[in-house]
Amino acid sequence: MSDSIDYGHLMHNAMRGLIKTVLEDVRDNGLPGEHHFFITFDTSHPDVAIADWLRERYPSEMTVVVQHWFDNLDIRDDGFSITLNFGDAPEPLNIPFDALRTFVDPSVEFGLRFEAEDDDEDEHGLHSVDSDAREEAQPVTSTQEPKEKPKKDADVVSLDSFRK
Repeated sequence: MSDSIDYGHLMHNAMRGLIKTVLEDVRDNGLPGEHHFFITFDTSHPDVAIADWLRERYPSEMTVVVQHWFDNLDIRDDGFSITLNFGDAPEPLNIPFDALRTFVDPSVEFGLRFEAEDDDEDEHGLHSVDSDAREEAQPVTSTQEPKEKPKKDADVVSLDSFRK
């Protein structure tokens, strides 16, 4: 038995569970209203499956937009797969929840940020988030170019207030 509770690991698992629940609802009912997601993930994660040309273009990290068109959304305990449109070319993606870096829904100013476990800034992979982090959640590629920039940046949850 461990001599401490790993709150960082537990919080990341809870946040991934929230994303799983949201994606299951979208799979079953579609995206409601103006909701859409910017999902950034680690393309070098061993269980990420994307087309070779996408991996070459984004060797470390990629952000996709789930908004107007997506297909084959399948959610598993360890991740999800989805087909997105890249320049009129549908491409299947398999993204493990462990590969997620950010999940942002700018329509309601909601965002989650995951840090890589090998980062040395904090033993639990949790970091303070300043206003510059919001820029990291902007898409580098998308299924469709946004017609206009979101009116407000999405807020990213900071877990610093829960630390000792």
